[in-house]
Amino acid sequence: MNDNILLIGSGAREHAIAMAINRSHTPSELFCMASNLNPGITSLCKELIVDDFNDPDIVVSYAKNHKIGFAIIGPENPLERGIADTLSNSNINVIGPKKNLAQIETSKGFARKLLNKHGIPGAPKFKIFSSMSGVGDFLDELGENYVVKFDGLAGGKGVKVSGDHLQSHTEALDHCLQLVKDGSKFVIEEKFIGQEFSLMSFSDGKTLKHMPTVQDHKRAFVGDTGPNTGGMGTYSDHNHSLPFLISSDIEEAQYINEATARALKVEFGEGYKGILYGGFMATAKGVKLIEYNARFGDPEAMNVLSILETDFVKICQAIATERLHTIEVSFKKQATVCKYAVPNGYPETPVKGKPIDVSGINDKNHLFYASVDIVNETLIEAGSRTAAVVGIADTIEKAEKIAENEISKIKGPLFHRKDIGTKTLLQKYIRQMERIR
Repeated sequence: MNDNILLIGSGAREHAIAMAINRSHTPSELFCMASNLNPGITSLCKELIVDDFNDPDIVVSYAKNHKIGFAIIGPENPLERGIADTLSNSNINVIGPKKNLAQIETSKGFARKLLNKHGIPGAPKFKIFSSMSGVGDFLDELGENYVVKFDGLAGGKGVKVSGDHLQSHTEALDHCLQLVKDGSKFVIEEKFIGQEFSLMSFSDGKTLKHMPTVQDHKRAFVGDTGPNTGGMGTYSDHNHSLPFLISSDIEEAQYINEATARALKVEFGEGYKGILYGGFMATAKGVKLIEYNARFGDPEAMNVLSILETDFVKICQAIATERLHTIEVSFKKQATVCKYAVPNGYPETPVKGKPIDVSGINDKNHLFYASVDIVNETLIEAGSRTAAVVGIADTIEKAEKIAENEISKIKGPLFHRKDIGTKTLLQKYIRQMERIR
């Protein structure tokens, strides 16, 4: 297989992927098609160009000109645009599912119907709507525990949960009416009560190899308050579980990922190649599926790739050639805590264009640049999550101290969540699960 690799995307997730490629012992040259000048990725690439990676013609032309052996698609939008299909049709291997298979993320309704059709456990009671007909009746049926989801990509911000974002059926009906006016389809489903966790799996279309479980924190402010974001930080434990999970939770989540991959192959006649990311909730009635993503999570990629022991390029090559069953995928038995520094005002009114200073960071190998740009040789905030750090240690508590110490050294109009990975927050989650189990 050709040694040239094309990385599509330029956030912190892609910086983590570039670092994993850089650590590989497999000789390769890395090229990146980006939306911003990420200095971390630039330093690891033979070439980084800023161009429209959602345009199939631009991507394929670049890949052919640079004799790319395989491409890794980081974000979700190129998957929805069928970039994987166009590359595959040009005999370029892709780590990322084709458009039909990516519907597992790009359409909430498709994902729900797939699980129902194939009898896969973990699905909620749900209905799909494109008008207000029946909305009120279904909300009455669900009572106070409901979720409204825009049926498409919304950058992690298309979900409204009762009690968090919607305080009454009146508010829920107003929100649904707005979606109808915008011509949007949406899903209403029962709200699960429990603790969320992420399980990502490498998939070559036949075999799945699972990664450590991770917990993400979507809410902007300390104590899980404030608006939803793309993710303010994440942590994983040394045993690749989480303090509030029991072993059967992980087994159930792994089974749901495996069954979903099989169902997708039945539906479309070809296997899912890439990262299958299940967002789950541990509840009193077992593990439930909240949603799927068709790529690495951001920040979760930083946690798992930072402790990956197996050569990442070899994993990608095994996915491309459907030989994942021939390699062992292993991770260090260490805990990780990732924290994001984000612009003041994020997510609603983030400051933009302001300089930031990362010179105080001790461990640049665990600093991940996200929405930043270089202007007149100065690092500036580009408007979304700015940069992340990962602490790695034998316990979550020690990893959190490292992450907190490092993220506090980034200077600029920024904030971060000081509580992610702390004993206080973990105890809160553990106590909640003990109450409901």
